[in-house]
Amino acid sequence: MAKGNKRKFGSFRYPIARLENDSDYLEIKVVEYQAPGFETGGDGQALRLQTSSESLKKNKEDILGTIFLPVPEAVTDSNGVSWGENTLNGLEAAGLGMITGMITADTVGSGLQEGGEKASKTIKQLTGDKGSISAINSIFASAAVGALGGTSSPESILARQSGSILNPNMELLFNGVQLRSFSFDFDFAPRDENESTEIKKIIRAFKTSMNAKNGSGGDDQTSGLFVKSPDVFQLTYKTGRKNHQFLHKFKPMALLNMAVNYTGAGTYATYDNTAPVHMKVNLSFQELNPIYSEDYETEEGKEGTGF
Repeated sequence: MAKGNKRKFGSFRYPIARLENDSDYLEIKVVEYQAPGFETGGDGQALRLQTSSESLKKNKEDILGTIFLPVPEAVTDSNGVSWGENTLNGLEAAGLGMITGMITADTVGSGLQEGGEKASKTIKQLTGDKGSISAINSIFASAAVGALGGTSSPESILARQSGSILNPNMELLFNGVQLRSFSFDFDFAPRDENESTEIKKIIRAFKTSMNAKNGSGGDDQTSGLFVKSPDVFQLTYKTGRKNHQFLHKFKPMALLNMAVNYTGAGTYATYDNTAPVHMKVNLSFQELNPIYSEDYETEEGKEGTGF
């Protein structure tokens, strides 16, 4: 992409020191974002859409630049999924069973017949249980109270009437996946003018890449009707030229927030070139896609502790 190529900045590194074969560091690639679109995933799953991570790999990651930083003092990863309480009482289950039987029947006639048989069987079971009759009466009583402007629920009426409630059949059920977030803190203390210049370039690279683009600059100026996505980041812990063989991996991430403290030592002080003597930078990232169990079986996921 022509515009992306004009924004390439090569590589920056802090501290400015030679990286040896046993040097551990954090590699941050700045990559032009690729929208996932509506294509299906390439794993034979016809109803699963392609992810942003897959789109980046498919387009061979238009890398704008690379930033090399020390491994942060706090190296952590956290994996999580969402679970939640769910209830289904016996009356709801009975109704669901009747409807399911009618829907899954081969013909309309057999569906109505099966629904009628299940309804008849359910009514017999309910009328033979005093608790069920009380529950049904409570439902009607709640509806009558509601029509008069009341707010009593069937459960509260049943509890007042009989001292019992419908068995909720409570279960903890899976609700969904989560996106992982990572926060990194870096200390920048330039030792000479070259290092202070490199730090300034690193800060500018992060700021430029994390923000959206309105298309107002360069030769490809647009009408301004749309705003283009910011760049994204691929982080990798490295040892020399190889991936770190123990620490966790990352999926491509967006930089959500960047905070720069130019008085890292607690007081304002600068060198002759106006560069602060100590700066602190906090970067807050979030992955573009959730982690799945199958990710640990990929080539990348088999390295170290996986994702």
